[in-house]
Amino acid sequence: MVLIYGLLLRNHLIRSGPRYQTYRISRMKYRHFPAAKAAIPFLCTVSILPINAQDVFNPLVLDETLVTDDRVEGPDAEAGVPTQVTAYRTDTPLRDVPHSITVMTAEQIQQQGLDSIGDVVDYTPGVNTSQGEGHRDAVVFRGVRSTADFFADGVRDDVQYFRSLYNVEQVEVIKGPNALTFGRGGVGGVLNRSFKRAEVGENFHQQQASIDTFGAYGAQIDSNLSLNEWSAFRLNAHYDQLENHRDLYDGERFGVNPTFTFNLGADTDLRFSYEYADHDRFIDRGIPSFNGSVAENLSDLTFGDSELNYNNLEAHVFRVALEHRFNEDWTGRVNAFYGTYDKVYSNYYSSDYDGADQVEIDGYIDRTDRQRFATSGDVVGEFFTGPLKHKVLLGAEYAHTSSDQDRYNNVWAEETDSSPDQRFFDISNGYSLRNGVFKDGAGNVLGTGSFTSLADDTETTINVVSAFIQDEIAVSEHLDLIVGARFDRFDIEVYDNETSSSLSSLDQRVTPRFGVVFKPVEPVSIYGSYSETFLPASGEQYTDLVDGSGNPVSDLDPNTSSNIEIGAKWNLSDDLAFSLAGFRILQTNVSNGAVPGTVERVDSEIFGGEAELKGRVSDQWFVSLGYSFLEGENTETGAGLRELPKHTFSLWNNFQVTDKLSLGLGVIYQDESFVDNAATIELPSYTRVDAAARYQFTDDFGVQLNVENLFDKDYYPNAHNNDNISVGAPINARLTFNTRF
Repeated sequence: MVLIYGLLLRNHLIRSGPRYQTYRISRMKYRHFPAAKAAIPFLCTVSILPINAQDVFNPLVLDETLVTDDRVEGPDAEAGVPTQVTAYRTDTPLRDVPHSITVMTAEQIQQQGLDSIGDVVDYTPGVNTSQGEGHRDAVVFRGVRSTADFFADGVRDDVQYFRSLYNVEQVEVIKGPNALTFGRGGVGGVLNRSFKRAEVGENFHQQQASIDTFGAYGAQIDSNLSLNEWSAFRLNAHYDQLENHRDLYDGERFGVNPTFTFNLGADTDLRFSYEYADHDRFIDRGIPSFNGSVAENLSDLTFGDSELNYNNLEAHVFRVALEHRFNEDWTGRVNAFYGTYDKVYSNYYSSDYDGADQVEIDGYIDRTDRQRFATSGDVVGEFFTGPLKHKVLLGAEYAHTSSDQDRYNNVWAEETDSSPDQRFFDISNGYSLRNGVFKDGAGNVLGTGSFTSLADDTETTINVVSAFIQDEIAVSEHLDLIVGARFDRFDIEVYDNETSSSLSSLDQRVTPRFGVVFKPVEPVSIYGSYSETFLPASGEQYTDLVDGSGNPVSDLDPNTSSNIEIGAKWNLSDDLAFSLAGFRILQTNVSNGAVPGTVERVDSEIFGGEAELKGRVSDQWFVSLGYSFLEGENTETGAGLRELPKHTFSLWNNFQVTDKLSLGLGVIYQDESFVDNAATIELPSYTRVDAAARYQFTDDFGVQLNVENLFDKDYYPNAHNNDNISVGAPINARLTFNTRF
């Protein structure tokens, strides 16, 4: 207990210069311990033992509905039991929502030892990860890369950073564009984190401490205290010391999230939340490619500055929510959000490779200071008009964002040509890069870089006003219709400090949503839906309104997208559900996202299908299985799209062998995909096997072992561009101790 709280309080005690450490100790990486590496499969062979078939077919009971106030929380929440999707504003049962949705609960996240949004995405059909330049979450939703389509309790969370999971009750991936609920963006879908809340009438305390074979360690606490019969306090906090298989990589992250809940009478709830996040980590942008494929001969090398590759984020986030039930048919909600984010990331990275001994190195430093305020209100009510039953949603939102950002590119002092920011270096004799000084293996200085070339210095102001209406019409016991529309007024002004000039853009859009749900029998629904969204020409991060050459964009039409989807959902039992979906997404005016503000006159089409089976087959066996098929092309040239694996597959099993012992086994497969839209660089396909074992010594104490990449396969999971390709981790294990009282 003392250890856990001590780790949580330890936070950035030494800071100076561009990195938070004034010294760095050379560490022997995990790959230098072959004996430990060989021992991991032995430790985990128990996780693939066969289970007695007679114990596998005894279904439980699961509440399938999406109930906004009746959440499964606390230490007794069951693994993988998605009782709701909080990102939606109505309590419509999941089976009756005409969209493909994947929900992963906190218990499933813990069982699988998942530690990041990217880990969750690995086990989610229809989505895959992108590299995010080593400093942010980047998800490819149905073939559409995004760094901004993230939500927190239904509120937009578009700052670029790696999101923690310590205070998450469940993660919800909602696929396909749906601006009615989420506003602009979300072309391929959105990801919402539903947070833990203070629970009146409950008292529990949970602690977790872990360490892995790379040397990373961390601790979490989750404490809920019922103050009296109408109020409660909950505290979630975590500290992580980061390490992995790559040279130079390290970091730490700290987060604390106190929340209060007040029951102001039988029909009114008031909730307060504050979150503080402080993250630092080394930025690793991977290795380059050569001749159409990954330069696997460089997979043991890290192209980065030991001091100047870093990402720092400090955030303060406040949330207030008030909910009132006027009567049994009508409910109203008001939410307010305010957040401040200070972020800086600095990096050197590979930008080209000749296939032999010459690697080109580029770099820059980028700063963002952002404040965001948002408030929304909505009412949900049910009533009849003749034989038709209506569930109506009416709402409005206002958001104001102020964002200051600048970027300075690297300049190599020894370079005199027209592109001094990039330079080839000979790595045949070894090398080091520290504080911008590139040396060969003998210690000779080959180049001296500095971040002195101003690339961008802007101040952005955004005001968004939205209003929406939706009607879910129960035509009969077997047929529902969904109709709705949203109006968005997106007003952005960008002031360029370098030129003392400003550009502005105003988008006013109405985006419709239509759906039909047919329920031939009680456990089955068949649906079809149509939805639209748009992404303003300013892109995801609002840095400027210029093209790749720095000229003002003359055509500020947004990227518009539409989605047609058909599917079926079938509750095989009260605790096991199967879903199937097919879709087509059409995009116009697509921005490639490689250069801020760039608008390529490109149209694209993406189509595919998804299947998912999730739930408990029996008391002893939980399963989560997902498959997706995706294809897409530039409709003008016929070229394939980047980061679009044709087939992906994931499977996780958790077996309760005895009352105390449970075992887990997982498999991930990702087909080959292209790194670039030109379809010239290919990421190879890969299969990864994960495993887990957990032993519960007492009701209050348990130990868990999670192993990733059990068979130690080499793989390259994602990329940012042709010369920034991630290197997958070798076999590694994490040991976790869980206590509660």
